Amino acid sequence: MKKIVYSILAIGALFTAVSCEKNLDIPQKGVTAIENFYKTDADAESAMAAAYARFATRVTGQDGSSIYTDYKAALNNCGDDMYAAGSNFGDNDFMAQLDEFRLDSGNQVVDHFYSNLFQVNYACNLVIDNFKDGLPEGGPTATTKRVVAEARVLRAYLYFLLTNLWGTPPLIDHVISEGLPYNCDKDPDNPMSHDDLLKWVANECEAAIPDLDERKSTTDKDGAVKVTKGFAWALQGKTLLFLKDYSGAKTALKKVIDSGKYALVPGDKYWQNFHAEGDANEEKVFELNIEYNSALGAWGGQIQRSTWMEANIWNWRSDHFVAGASPQAKYTGGVDGWGGLGVPKWFGDEFFENDGHSPRFDATLVTISDAVYNWEYNDPAIAAMTPAQREASDLVGIADPQDGLYGQSFYLPLKQLVRATDADKYGNNVRINNGVIMRYAEVLLLYAEAALQSGDAAEGAKYVNMIRERAGLAPLASVGMNELKKEKSYELWLEGSRWLDILRWGDTDRVKQAGSAVPKLFDKIHRAPKSGESPIWENGSEANSRFYMVLTHEAKDKGYTVGFVAGKHELFPFPKSVMDKNPNLVQNPNWD
Repeated sequence: MKKIVYSILAIGALFTAVSCEKNLDIPQKGVTAIENFYKTDADAESAMAAAYARFATRVTGQDGSSIYTDYKAALNNCGDDMYAAGSNFGDNDFMAQLDEFRLDSGNQVVDHFYSNLFQVNYACNLVIDNFKDGLPEGGPTATTKRVVAEARVLRAYLYFLLTNLWGTPPLIDHVISEGLPYNCDKDPDNPMSHDDLLKWVANECEAAIPDLDERKSTTDKDGAVKVTKGFAWALQGKTLLFLKDYSGAKTALKKVIDSGKYALVPGDKYWQNFHAEGDANEEKVFELNIEYNSALGAWGGQIQRSTWMEANIWNWRSDHFVAGASPQAKYTGGVDGWGGLGVPKWFGDEFFENDGHSPRFDATLVTISDAVYNWEYNDPAIAAMTPAQREASDLVGIADPQDGLYGQSFYLPLKQLVRATDADKYGNNVRINNGVIMRYAEVLLLYAEAALQSGDAAEGAKYVNMIRERAGLAPLASVGMNELKKEKSYELWLEGSRWLDILRWGDTDRVKQAGSAVPKLFDKIHRAPKSGESPIWENGSEANSRFYMVLTHEAKDKGYTVGFVAGKHELFPFPKSVMDKNPNLVQNPNWD
């Protein structure tokens, strides 16, 4: 596979131009003066490579300013299908603030993500502004038209996120040399509503499509790691669906389906979609290529565009298991974690009732008892035990008597666990498998929803059942929106869809209670229930269970107001750091 090699030369040229003025006086190596750049097709390619690199470091990767991935935290933590967990209450609090809706305009996830989206937007605008008319000598070429089209769609995706998360962000569609931007609905020159901005996103995709490459086939890996016609159609269709233009959404999404350039991987390979083994496979409509690049070096760009320390945030809390007996160690190749991701009991129960031990369920979640009793261990003595022997043994299990596994129910997250193959270049807390933006499975579910919402129940059922059949499940005779919502929640768990979906569907009942009751998962062999507790047993009773949950409400005990509030939490606040610098920006409703 030809890799998108992010050019150090291009990055230097682009981002030297926006550095502090005092830094412009410092001679730099490996950069090109701005007046000598943007001259050739090769410069156009390098400028676009730099935009992709900025997207990889600032959106799907980790830019060095935090210990998490902005994209995943901002799009997942507010949903009702996960907990921001950790060692105890207060751990990983920058995520728990989102999860429990006790964030303010200083929340670092919101701050970083907003700023990073605009940094990528700047890189896209550089490409568009400098090459929209072609080369200075020679005019438009096939290369300049393509890279401008790629930049327009990448920028449109940034605005899909900005508009859905912040409502009316400034529309900055060119490089600004002076002045401060306004909220798009208050722009004195070109006022645009929230819906107008989403229409702009869809129109940008439409305008760019003629000049984009199309993926050659399901085996074309290059066509999965850059913006193509397929991704532009998919983004256009998704945006139109959010606008409730169901006919337009169907038309755009069906073009992806009819192209024949994408396919669902077989059920036994479903797990590969989220690990290095599935990079650029037939199911990927667009993902950011995080392939190892020896020219960058570990701290010279490579780690920043990977998901450095994501393993620490979201892998299981190994030190709360019996010492040396964490069941994930064999699976991950020794990667420990901070346990920052918990699975609500209702979601695990519902998912398992729907799927059983399907390839999809078994690639996404694992029960605590299955992990402790049936997984492989590094310790030879434990490895030699039968499941029945482990079930009765104090050599395994959850050993922490104070917090157990904080924020965990009876299901442990598996989909995001870092496998050894994901992190075999720089060490076990740096994963370099690709960052997925759009899978074909999402396209099918978006199309199915558009079909259902436009009254075409048979067409909607056809594509929901394609997803079910890949999971090894029987097709449903009748499919409505309830069935669609459930299948989408299982299929795309932790892929950035759920929060925006429950907002647009109005399904916010569960998040209204967020933070009111957070579970701690315990093991009765190592910690018997205490007097006054009301344990919830894994299999319904103490006689049939080793593991139990205790519900806690520490946020409320500490005086926090928690839970989703209608009229406020549909949008993030504009970051305080931005508001302080831009008097033209008006804060979103009910945020200070």
